[in-house]
Amino acid sequence: MFKDKSSFFEKLAGVINRDEEYSTDPEDRVVADDGGDELLKEDTGEGELSVDMSQTPTEIIIQAMIAGVKPENLDISINREMVTIKGHRQSEHEISEGDFFYKELYWGAFSRTILLPQEIEPEGAEASEKHGLLTIRLPKVDKNKVQMLKVRSR
Repeated sequence: MFKDKSSFFEKLAGVINRDEEYSTDPEDRVVADDGGDELLKEDTGEGELSVDMSQTPTEIIIQAMIAGVKPENLDISINREMVTIKGHRQSEHEISEGDFFYKELYWGAFSRTILLPQEIEPEGAEASEKHGLLTIRLPKVDKNKVQMLKVRSR
């Protein structure tokens, strides 16, 4: 069975360590929360962004740590059933590999596609960032809402 040996910082940054040896037994495979098979995911060279997703009665809220990412390096696309967050975190310091004692922070491209548990209204979505925490608010489709139409005579 797969045991998570990721460091705190790897979990925080959403880094997946692809150098670990995994069991090839299908019963030992870890199913990702997006419904995909973690062992069968193609290595795209991107880190996977860690997210929290919660709900209120009227909206779905997605939060992710994006500290060090400039707004122009962040792309969020939304439709009624899915959200994709893509970005790039670039190191501002040029330090040679031999001068590192530890190298645990994730630098480079990352992405995350999230299937939503229910339909949302993309037009009403809002995204904000504060102290490195990205918060996306997605209003739920109100299937009980009734719109009254007035009939006009011509």
